[in-house]
Amino acid sequence: MAAAAAAAAKPSSFLILRPRLNQFLKPLFVSSSVPLGRARLLPIPTPLFSTTPRTHSSVAFARSPSDNGGGGGRSGALAPEPVAAEEVQKIDVNPPKGTRDFPPEEMRLRNWLFRNFREVSGLFGFEEVDFPVLESEALFVRKAGEEIRDQLYCFEDRGNRRVALRPELTPSLARLVIQKGKSLSLPVKWFAVGQCWRYERMTRGRRREHYQWNMDIIGVPEVTAEAELISSIVTFFKRIGITASDVGFKVSSRKVLQEVLSRNSIREELFGKVCIIIDKIEKIPLDDIKKELKSVGVSTEAVEQLLQVLSIKSLTELEEIVGDAGESVAELKQLFSLADKFGYSEWIQFDASIVRGLAYYTGIVFEGFDREGKLRAICGGGRYDRLLSTFGGDDIPACGFGFGDAVVVELLKEKGLLPELSLQVDNIVCALDHDLQGAAATVASILRDKGQSVDLVLENKPLKWVFKRAARINADRLILVGSSEWQRGMVGVKILSTGEQREIKLDELE
Repeated sequence: MAAAAAAAAKPSSFLILRPRLNQFLKPLFVSSSVPLGRARLLPIPTPLFSTTPRTHSSVAFARSPSDNGGGGGRSGALAPEPVAAEEVQKIDVNPPKGTRDFPPEEMRLRNWLFRNFREVSGLFGFEEVDFPVLESEALFVRKAGEEIRDQLYCFEDRGNRRVALRPELTPSLARLVIQKGKSLSLPVKWFAVGQCWRYERMTRGRRREHYQWNMDIIGVPEVTAEAELISSIVTFFKRIGITASDVGFKVSSRKVLQEVLSRNSIREELFGKVCIIIDKIEKIPLDDIKKELKSVGVSTEAVEQLLQVLSIKSLTELEEIVGDAGESVAELKQLFSLADKFGYSEWIQFDASIVRGLAYYTGIVFEGFDREGKLRAICGGGRYDRLLSTFGGDDIPACGFGFGDAVVVELLKEKGLLPELSLQVDNIVCALDHDLQGAAATVASILRDKGQSVDLVLENKPLKWVFKRAARINADRLILVGSSEWQRGMVGVKILSTGEQREIKLDELE
């Protein structure tokens, strides 16, 4: 009894250490509004620690009422403090608005799509590159255009730097080209598949994050570069089952607009603003287009002439209005001629209203569209010969395109062309006895070393469960590790498609 009383009177080891612990405890949470130097220690909730020594015996969880300080209990013993049940707030299990999860079935589709992006790029001799998702904000606000500036996910980091999640890939590519400088051997043919972020109104096929396939050619001033890029997109469409009756390309040139504006003595610095307004021509009423053009300084006469040119749908008609001496007409004629040589002339058509919304385009521009008109633009691109100088580099002739993942998936759904992409595993390996789990692991390792995929059953499961599992993962073979077979250096193999089964020596297992 004396020993017990002494033990009860003895201070807890935690109480002795607590003053020292407080010297070393760091803040658990620091508010972003409080500078790190002035951050305060947060108080530790009392239920987190108890001054009462607790027994680790399972008997402690089956105590009688009399043990709770009542009669018959050990005098001086302290009862454990009741721990208040914390109220757990349920989180929203949906991803943030405009973003996506990729569970296995969606990931298989994404991988299939990206594999086609990469394989087509490889067919055309392009090399893959990538860039940071987080870039300097200045990279996207200098020449990208007003719309994209308003859509940036941007913020100031802890080093007081303005940064942004990339809304597109081309400015990052331009930055890398400038960084590499004269070490680059031109022409450069690069492609990338990367995630982009834009805070914009969501519609079918348009999200706030998407993955984009870009192909760019740096160092080729001729129209052959644009022709090659469009050919690569056509090749991609053919691979996934899309035809020229499903999709087309509208093609024009920024130089057409430049010629019209120069004829009307419109200042060159207005060109980018005019292009951004014209890019809305299918999105807002025509009267609003006129008002916006006039608001930036385009005369009424110039507006009418501009809209007349933008309504043109053939090169012949364009020649009648702007003449055949202009650079834009000559380049467009060459592109259509090359399209015939590449074998995709049925895919493209002239449409003077296509200007693309990004301010850095300088020449030929193009846009992929679905012929039924149910979806937004599938892809788009063009020439941007003067982008590098906006970042302080020397201008190099360049062109490229961006192709989002979301719209093409909607198109495949619309056409009933989504591939069936189920999980496919070569083998499922199962031990028939708990003691043979190690042996099953050995079998799995042997097969994996030979390049075969293996789903190893990690628990003792009945064969009925194993067969259901094999069917779900589309396994080709079931390999059973049984005691008698293993003692003879063999395993049981069942070909699941035919039902054929036999025993195979371990060293002959392929």
